[in-house]
Amino acid sequence: MIISGIQKLTLLDFPGKVACTVFTLGCNFRCPFCHNALLVTHTESAQKVTEEEILDFLKKRTGTLEGVCITGGEPLMYSDIPVFLRKVRELGYKIKVDTNGSYPDVLKNLIDFKLVDYVAMDIKNSKEKYAETVGLTSFDTACVDKSAELLKKSGIDFEFRTTVSKEYHTAGDIEKIGEWIKGAPKYFLQQYVASDDLIGEALTPFSAEEMQEMCDIVRKYVPSAQIRGV
Repeated sequence: MIISGIQKLTLLDFPGKVACTVFTLGCNFRCPFCHNALLVTHTESAQKVTEEEILDFLKKRTGTLEGVCITGGEPLMYSDIPVFLRKVRELGYKIKVDTNGSYPDVLKNLIDFKLVDYVAMDIKNSKEKYAETVGLTSFDTACVDKSAELLKKSGIDFEFRTTVSKEYHTAGDIEKIGEWIKGAPKYFLQQYVASDDLIGEALTPFSAEEMQEMCDIVRKYVPSAQIRGV
């Protein structure tokens, strides 16, 4: 597993926990609205941090920090991530993982070996528009389906989330996502926010009113759905 950096304190990334966030390098997607482009498209020049450095930091923060968030990039592209997370677990930390859902077998290992307490999984778009939205010429959503079903049956805390922009999403897409994840305990529509570190060109955010209209649509399928970023 290749680590590119650490945010030493976050009160937002891990719900209910004082945590730090560890960033892994690389991703199999090229989502144009990704805010971590340097971790995805500039992997050669990105800084590297060793596992030992991260673990030494965590040892010093025992009793101060409660959790560790693992994000990217796409952390589950590393099949050896369970080895690192077991070391984090042995230090007494709760663990949250962010994932795009395309590595269900790795996700299953984390769940089976009790190496994750919370998962935030992206649902990028309706199935018909998935490849376009993740910046690929083609993509089979079967792996995302499998990850979603694993989480629903896992008994661990999790959320689904979708970052929306006018160029890639419509109210009809959001309804199809709602039908897809019907019954999920948590779903967040995240308003696209402009950034200087994007993979693609700047996109157009929906207004607060438009975000609310889409949220009302998806609540037919996920009553607890909420908006983030507005």
